[in-house]
Amino acid sequence: MKTGDQVVQELPWRWKAQGMIFLVGGLGFMFDAWDVTMNGFLIPLVSEEWGLSKGEGAWVGTANLIGMALGAFLWGGIADLVGRKRAFSLTLLMFSVFSIAGALSPDFVTFCAFRFLAGVGLGGCIPVDYALVGEFTPAKVRGRVLTAMDVWWPIGATLCGVVSTALLAVTFIDNWRMMLLTMVLPALLLFWVRLSVPESPMYLVRRGRAEEARAVIDNLVARTGATVEQWRLPEAQDVRRLSMSNMVSQLRDLWRFNPRITSVAWALFLTVFLLYYGALTWLPSILTEWGYGEYAAFMVTTLMTAVGIVGVLVSAWLVDVIGRKWVIGLSGPIAALGLVFFALQLDMPTAAKWWIGVFGFVIELTIPALYAYVSELYPTQLRASGFGWASTVSRVGAGFVPLIFGSLLWPHLGLPLTFLVIGLLLGLASVWMAVGAPETKGRELDEIGVAPGTEKAGAAE
Repeated sequence: MKTGDQVVQELPWRWKAQGMIFLVGGLGFMFDAWDVTMNGFLIPLVSEEWGLSKGEGAWVGTANLIGMALGAFLWGGIADLVGRKRAFSLTLLMFSVFSIAGALSPDFVTFCAFRFLAGVGLGGCIPVDYALVGEFTPAKVRGRVLTAMDVWWPIGATLCGVVSTALLAVTFIDNWRMMLLTMVLPALLLFWVRLSVPESPMYLVRRGRAEEARAVIDNLVARTGATVEQWRLPEAQDVRRLSMSNMVSQLRDLWRFNPRITSVAWALFLTVFLLYYGALTWLPSILTEWGYGEYAAFMVTTLMTAVGIVGVLVSAWLVDVIGRKWVIGLSGPIAALGLVFFALQLDMPTAAKWWIGVFGFVIELTIPALYAYVSELYPTQLRASGFGWASTVSRVGAGFVPLIFGSLLWPHLGLPLTFLVIGLLLGLASVWMAVGAPETKGRELDEIGVAPGTEKAGAAE
């Protein structure tokens, strides 16, 4: 007799059932992108209001991204304690409350503190949303559905650009305060919508809440129109709690499994997002300093994120045609070169805009392929923690990107050399991937991750 979780994984996909959870979860991912992109728009406006240097203004992005790094780490454990559904809503509520507080900040230090706390709330969206969507999605379409979640990122980033650019014309209140408040309104609406999302039946089973799990599964079966035979609930399982010992054990298991694979995953996440967040956070300031004007600077940044929507769709096709490693290894360094040419041709507006469009498209080939690749490198028992730790490392690294970029690299190296140095680091990470980790295209998941000490461990294919 099948278990309830097997029934859920074998149901047909229906937009009125699992599709609604995908949409509601994806909208949370969209606000993650909106908020991160807004850092780039906030820096020049806040710096002008409070007379900040580049290094001081960088703390706008650093505070927010470090908060997201902490949130990404904490909310996974919180979701195991209070449930996916509650965490699903609380992440956005915390983000909304502290974003409103940030819009009312009387000084820069207070503003950075509230941006940090808003980041802690929103940082939980990606791990919690992916967990909930994945646990409701049928196995046969899970790969496509979770890859498609990435399209919400450039959509959110583009909406941020469009709204922020439009608000430049508003003169009766500080533009940056309006940007924050405008973002919060739909986020609060989404918080209310999320209250109606059912709890994950897998979570309910693990917590021993059998009757609630059965009700959710029966409702899902009815809404998909499926006909299923009798099924049973699996036995309740112990759930790891958020603790320092479990953190250390989890991290140790990843490096014991295969240090080459883990080092590849961390190196790729760090360098790809060093490049992406460096461009995303500082592009409006770069363009403003070159005399483009705030409106033009915001529009060019919006162009960069908008073309990324097409990049995600192309990436979802390419990864199954030429393989994950080829997409990442080629598109990442090419994206960096696009930024180098952009920096070299800033005094030629048409060429500069063309190159930033190239970057926006190519980098969105890299990121979805990277998410898919790293989530496939580990065996089932390490898959979530492997991806989660790589993501946390990238968030911590990305948190210092605005500060490093604005205080050290740009002022001392200049823009072309800054982007070239980051591109070289990404190129080295790609070379290490080529020799240190296997291709995952067309392979069974648990055949990819191999135990250390075996002949194939860490071998490239």
